[in-house]
Amino acid sequence: TDSQGLMHCLWEIIDNSVDEALGGHGSRIDIILHADGSVEVRDRARGIPVDVEPRTGLSGVEVVFTKLHAGGKFGGGSYSERLDVEVDRDGKTWAMSFHRGEPGVFAGGAPDSAFTPFEERSELRVTGRAARGATGTRVRYWADPQIFTKDAAFGLDELRQRASQTAFLVP
Repeated sequence: TDSQGLMHCLWEIIDNSVDEALGGHGSRIDIILHADGSVEVRDRARGIPVDVEPRTGLSGVEVVFTKLHAGGKFGGGSYSERLDVEVDRDGKTWAMSFHRGEPGVFAGGAPDSAFTPFEERSELRVTGRAARGATGTRVRYWADPQIFTKDAAFGLDELRQRASQTAFLVP
């Protein structure tokens, strides 16, 4: 629950983008540390699947962020107070938000904005058009202060060093 754990969660997201690059599907990964303490990972890869997964009835995005062994550590019992994901795929921009692993909608841009969970079914919403041929995923999350220690922080030097090493190893 310290800075090391916080960095591990960040690398869970970055590693998904790296896997896309290793598979020949990604061309760029950007990591942004925001002034409000959130972190954002953007890639130019295939984009998380948006179709409904037949076994669960959930979109691929929701499966990745809520089901154990499907994508990360951000589902039920999540490490993030808020997580926003946007996917460019099929000419559209799709979006979904999560509050401590529960999908729903925030009233504003801050992690403590009013949150309305999905009640009947989840909704992966179309929020715009993606540029022709553009695909990729953007994930921004705020670590949960109920989980992480008050002094937990993303280590810029550690992030820079590991990102540099990864860039040399992954074409």
